[in-house]
Amino acid sequence: MTVRSISTTAIGLLVTAILGTAVVAQDRLSGRGFASRSEVIARNGMVATSHPFATQIALDVLKEGGNAVDAAIAANAFLGLGDPGNSGIGGDLFAVVWDAKTKQLYGLNASGRSARAMTLAELKRRGLTQIPANGPLAVSVPGCVDGWFALHGRFGSKPMARLLAPTIAYARDGFPVAPDISDDSNLRLSQRLPATPPGSFVNLRSLYMSGGTFPKKGEIFQNPGLASTLEAIATRGRDEFYKGPIAAKIAAHIKAQGGFLSVEDFAAHTSDWVTPVSTMYRGYRIWELPPNTQGSAVLQMLNVLEGVDLSKAGFGSADHVHWFTEAKKLVFEDLANAYAEPQSMRVPVDQLLSKEYAATRRALVKPDRAGVYHSGFPVDSHTVYLTTADKDGNMVSLIQSNSLSFGSLEVVEGLGFALHNRGMWFELTEGHPNSYAPGKRPFHTIIPGFVTKDDQPFMSFGLMGGDMQPQGHVQILLNLFEFGMNLQEAGDAPRIYHVGSFPRTGHVNDVGELNLEAGYPAETIRESMRRGHKVGNAYGMYGGYQAIMRKDGVYYGASESRKDGYAAGY
Repeated sequence: MTVRSISTTAIGLLVTAILGTAVVAQDRLSGRGFASRSEVIARNGMVATSHPFATQIALDVLKEGGNAVDAAIAANAFLGLGDPGNSGIGGDLFAVVWDAKTKQLYGLNASGRSARAMTLAELKRRGLTQIPANGPLAVSVPGCVDGWFALHGRFGSKPMARLLAPTIAYARDGFPVAPDISDDSNLRLSQRLPATPPGSFVNLRSLYMSGGTFPKKGEIFQNPGLASTLEAIATRGRDEFYKGPIAAKIAAHIKAQGGFLSVEDFAAHTSDWVTPVSTMYRGYRIWELPPNTQGSAVLQMLNVLEGVDLSKAGFGSADHVHWFTEAKKLVFEDLANAYAEPQSMRVPVDQLLSKEYAATRRALVKPDRAGVYHSGFPVDSHTVYLTTADKDGNMVSLIQSNSLSFGSLEVVEGLGFALHNRGMWFELTEGHPNSYAPGKRPFHTIIPGFVTKDDQPFMSFGLMGGDMQPQGHVQILLNLFEFGMNLQEAGDAPRIYHVGSFPRTGHVNDVGELNLEAGYPAETIRESMRRGHKVGNAYGMYGGYQAIMRKDGVYYGASESRKDGYAAGY
């Protein structure tokens, strides 16, 4: 590639790489140059979330004698208020729990199913080739609340009313909006709402844009409707949401907007306890949840990369970037073609995760050239992540999402939250494993991660952000196990985000787009382009990371420096 063919984004990356990153840590006595802060270290408990209030609420629960599950529920409840575009009780939830008493790992799939009255034939009759992201057709049953009660019923210790009380108070009294959340919410709403008629989604505009925009940094936001909804759930339990007035209001709203979700769909909803899947990497066992999530893609990528000496190549080298990108492209071809809810998959997960299959895929990569791949099994986001740990050794990895920012944009008057649009991820192609069907769970992007060492808990971690999530999980693990970073450095290090080989990216049979966050060396950028990669910088698309590590009875916490939250312990 000649200099004349370099894109403006690539030129900008080269300039940034030569002159230095836009934000660089000052000289430090400890930690790498890109480290934003030290790890948080404590003995009795640890919390890491993307909002300061959520972290404080969860830490208070731990200090009062609550356990990691109690703290996770309390933190998640606030995030639905404080970061309503990315999360809330109108969305789905997944969690991995390490239970210190049984010394076992438990997985929870709290995602909802599609409307049983909506059929593929009806969607095709309407001339649709995909389910619209905006509006009622993309709304499946929200699983978050049932997920809370499933976690609480099995592991919780504090009353649900206590766990929801701080969020109820903040919703009623108001709180100042955090800067990253304000900027991100305004950006996403400005991108999504112009495509709709000016008078549409009036309830969303009334709730979140009463002044014409989402509240600015520092403005006080109140949500009395959500306070009342959470109060009803805290008082009368999960059935208030799934078999009571809340379900009836949501179903009536969806029907009025031309959708199909019914009170019967809500009443039939259940979460499922599932067995996490895993692979070994450099002596550590990496755990993810099985499909309908994309967690297995993390394990597939690690299996491919296991045969490459990345530690010798070094962080930020052209070989590091190249092999990571090629492994991602190989695996995402399978993700796009084979992943769905388990009963719809034609390829067993064990086969996808086999070391033998990874070796055959690795052999396709040319070390000096970007490749185009196809699935080895061809066939006919926006999110919040948090993690908690308590004095007894229990740890929770929890992720929760509206899918796109503010989900379907549908808000039921008086309830105080947006309904997600996870149903948009269904395929409308007959024969595809993720093809739409009534009462079916769609493909899910959100994935909580966990690591064990010698059958003991080592790390609870996650990284929010749509198809960035498996890419981010792998990069965090490489930073730790190949490049020797500490927990905070592993999250602060500049990231790679490749676009392509994923539903609806628009990249078909090409090398996709390799986005490098500011901080990669100029020689790495030049060499990546020479190898045929299309280099850019997808500003703001590199995800949000939280993690807790346990070593020798001590917790280490780390939080995403690109977002508003932090880790805290005691």
